[in-house]
Formats: sequence, C-alpha cells, structure tokens
Amino acid sequence: MRVHLCVVGRLRKGPEKNLIDDYLDRFNKTGRAFGLGPAKVIEVEDKKNGGMLNEANLLRRAIPKGAFVVIMDERGSVVSSPDFSAKIRTWADKGTSDLAIVIGGADGIDPSLRAESDFSISFGKMVWPHALVRVMLAEQLYRGASILAKSPYHRI
Repeated sequence: MRVHLCVVGRLRKGPEKNLIDDYLDRFNKTGRAFGLGPAKVIEVEDKKNGGMLNEANLLRRAIPKGAFVVIMDERGSVVSSPDFSAKIRTWADKGTSDLAIVIGGADGIDPSLRAESDFSISFGKMVWPHALVRVMLAEQLYRGASILAKSPYHRI
C-alpha cells in the first residue's frame, strides 16, 4: 500500500524536513515486508491565497484516484500508536493500494473535503505547527511499521 502525505505548504530544508525524510525512509524499509510503502510527501501551495476551498481543490488533485483518504483534523479520532498500526494493517489487508493522509493549511481542512474523507485522526486537543505535524505523522508511520515488525522501537 503506497502512502501519500498530501500537505498544504512547502517545507524548506531544515531539521523538520530531515526528520520527515529519515522517518519515511525507515518506514519504507520496515514496511516493505508488510506490503507498506513507499511513502512520499506531495506538497501543494495555494499561491492565490484562495483559502480553504482552494486548498481543498489542490489537495483533491494530489490525492490518487481511489485512495483511502485520512485527514488530520482536530475533530478526528485520537488513536494510540498500536491502534494506528492496526488500522494501517487493516487498510492494507482490505486491498487498499493507496493511502492518502491529508494535512490542511493554517485554517484546517475545508468542510467539503472533510466530508469526503474515509477517516480522520487528531493528535489531541493542542494545536501543532504544520511542520511538526508532518514530523509526528512520519514518525507514527514508522512506529506503526515497527509495531507490525515486532521491533523493539515501540515499547509498551
């Protein structure tokens, strides 16, 4: 199952990008045995400052046709790392070929795109900078694959 992180905004070189690249590389290596990956980041940029609706339209174009769509949203489900890992495994086992995980812009995800999603996840009630959400998501993907691999990375 290919994983597409469809995100609003461009992340320049720096520590956050380095962490994301590292965790996604680890995910690709660890997940391969379970039919997971590759994972990649698809960035869209609203150069016209059209707001959430324009961002949603750009994100729709970035999401592969037929993908299972998960959005990162403060109203979403708060799931544990083992539960997230199990969801990834379930989605892959059901024959999902593409998983798109969407991170919206500063104002969130347009309600129309939210309504079209298959699942939504929250990292809790706190608000996080978008670069850190990307890092945390990439880390959770790797952690999820390492849980499936029964590696010592995730300790209970």
